[in-house]
Amino acid sequence: MPSLSPADRSSLDRELVPVAAVAILLLVLSFSLPEPIVAQESDDATGQPRAMTLVDLIGMDGVGEPRLAPDGERVAFVKETAEWDRNRSVEHIWITRRGRDASFQLTNGDDGEDSPRWAPDGERIAFLADRSDTLETQAYLIDPDGGEARRLTTHPTAVSEIQWSPEGRWLYYLAADEPPAAEEAQHEAGNDVRAFEEEYEQRHLWRVDAETGEAERITGGDWSVTGYSLSRDGSRIVHHRAPTPLLDDLSRWEVWVMPAGGGEGRRLTNNDVPEYGARLSPGGDRVLFTADASAEFDFYYNSNLFVVPADGEGEPRILLEEEPFGVGGATWSRSGRHIYLSANTGARQELFRVSVADGGLRQLTDGDHAVGDWSFRAGAGRHVFNLETPANPGDVWTLPADGGDRTRVTRVFEDVGDRFRLPRQELITYEGRDGTEVEGLLFYPLDYTEGERYPLVVQTHGGPASSDQFGFGSSWDYPQVLTAMGYVVFQPNYRGSTGYGDAFMRDMVGHYFNEAHRDVMAGVDHLVDRGLVDGDRMAKMGWSAGGHMTNKIITYTDRFRAAASGAGASNWVSMYAQSDVRIYRTPWFEGTPWQEDAPIDVFWENSPLSEVASVSTPTLFLVGEEDDRVPMPQSVEMYRGVKAGGVPTHLYVAPGEPHGWDELRHQLFKANVELAWFEKWVRDRPYDWVRAPADTEEETPVPEWVQRPD
Repeated sequence: MPSLSPADRSSLDRELVPVAAVAILLLVLSFSLPEPIVAQESDDATGQPRAMTLVDLIGMDGVGEPRLAPDGERVAFVKETAEWDRNRSVEHIWITRRGRDASFQLTNGDDGEDSPRWAPDGERIAFLADRSDTLETQAYLIDPDGGEARRLTTHPTAVSEIQWSPEGRWLYYLAADEPPAAEEAQHEAGNDVRAFEEEYEQRHLWRVDAETGEAERITGGDWSVTGYSLSRDGSRIVHHRAPTPLLDDLSRWEVWVMPAGGGEGRRLTNNDVPEYGARLSPGGDRVLFTADASAEFDFYYNSNLFVVPADGEGEPRILLEEEPFGVGGATWSRSGRHIYLSANTGARQELFRVSVADGGLRQLTDGDHAVGDWSFRAGAGRHVFNLETPANPGDVWTLPADGGDRTRVTRVFEDVGDRFRLPRQELITYEGRDGTEVEGLLFYPLDYTEGERYPLVVQTHGGPASSDQFGFGSSWDYPQVLTAMGYVVFQPNYRGSTGYGDAFMRDMVGHYFNEAHRDVMAGVDHLVDRGLVDGDRMAKMGWSAGGHMTNKIITYTDRFRAAASGAGASNWVSMYAQSDVRIYRTPWFEGTPWQEDAPIDVFWENSPLSEVASVSTPTLFLVGEEDDRVPMPQSVEMYRGVKAGGVPTHLYVAPGEPHGWDELRHQLFKANVELAWFEKWVRDRPYDWVRAPADTEEETPVPEWVQRPD
């Protein structure tokens, strides 16, 4: 499957904490035709590109985690492949060389591998895999030219976040503490009643000798390491500590520095804001980190870049206070005079260089694209990253340290534009009701004719502190399929989105639904006024915060003929208590439901459930049974409210699935059921349900209400 765009990942970071777009093709010859025009038939025999299908999209390979070798020439990356017979996607590590067209698969374990990390001498690659019947995920070593991998760790719990020491002797990693033996025995005996959010194991830092396999504990105590990085000379570790590994303790993450071999640490930050991605400067005198904070460390701002003295004798300094964008990852230049960073600029994701001394900013990439999965190899003086464009789901490129000509190093998706007809994307701007400029992405129908009005599907991104960006998209919102069926697709970056300045993002503070839903409808009106959209044939969809927005929209207006709400909140009072994280939601309502003089009226007035009696839009609800972020009861509450009003509705629950659905057939069902719903209510025509490869008609679940062609 295509890798998630930076916008999608940001949505996961917020609503999944530290998803959003896919394919069955129906060419529309006439809006009045009752029969579906199925564009699943291939034009391959003629050599002409064809429209994509849902199976094409869900089954498309994904590329991620590119890592440049010390020589600056070789690149290791992870390639994900859909395996329909196993109903899952599997990742393997591949190797390619800069300037060459050939890549080869390095690993091929049954359950896949990820996290490739080059040894400092370039002679070994460490990676993570689950290859043991008795152990969870462990670290392995392999020769980059191929051969058998050697298991390096035998840790009693799963290993994660591996990193080499500079001289190559040690491989560092994080792992949860081993549960007490008594607890294991009780569980095996069936005595498995647990105390909610009390029975967890702290996560700590370890290192293992790459030759002998002997492991050493580096940190320990009643707290957790949530992230770390070694200094370039290997003498110290900068890391993030939290009281527990629970996401609800995000605000208590702080930056610490300690010796690489263990010992006393020095605390560098002390605030109520989560910090991420701490890195020691090459000289070891400063630490950079990012935080969703203002210069005064007030919370809920676009992510910014901070630098703090490593000796603890000074306060953190913000570097890009006046910039409107949100900072993603960041790292030091080789000299330490500059910091490289990835930034969300609204509809794009770009790389920048900032001067530590004076804040001077230089943009290194520029285009209608999204830079993702980026890292910098200081010794080689090059960046490596995925680059997603409307015609490419994310091949790997490299770039000189301070910009210049970039080099493409993988060609996994080289023929996508030749094989498939892809929709034209366009960035539009329009005014919100108060005159504020708002952006959105527009996808045109494949057979677009100037002057003709088309049905519309509005998709709102998750987060909400995120944004939709130029890119290929994914099987989650399938613009390629919708546009092949003759729909216009509109993705507005409504108030609350990142990359447009703090005031734009913070419009939700004090009232979640202030201008955000009005921005969505202003964009719809703009498209109707342009003569592009038929205002009587419109559908609304979204997942996570996009589902919150869908729930609000159907209570706010009856202009949509159909809607699909995925993992959306309906009741902010119960949602606040049910979810596994609250930090991002407290600012929206300026308090909690259980504090003295709680702002319950603000929580309730912003809850779609409070206005559910006004809903007249036929609406689907979808949710994962094991969603901790926006738990299933939120969808149940909204569904029952809509159903009580006599409005056509259904609720579909994916067993075993978390906030984002992993199983291929669950993803296919989601897209199928949404498309069938839109076709039924927006266009009143049958829909040809798409089966998974090798599935029989009997094995394929199709709801009874679906109108199918004869």
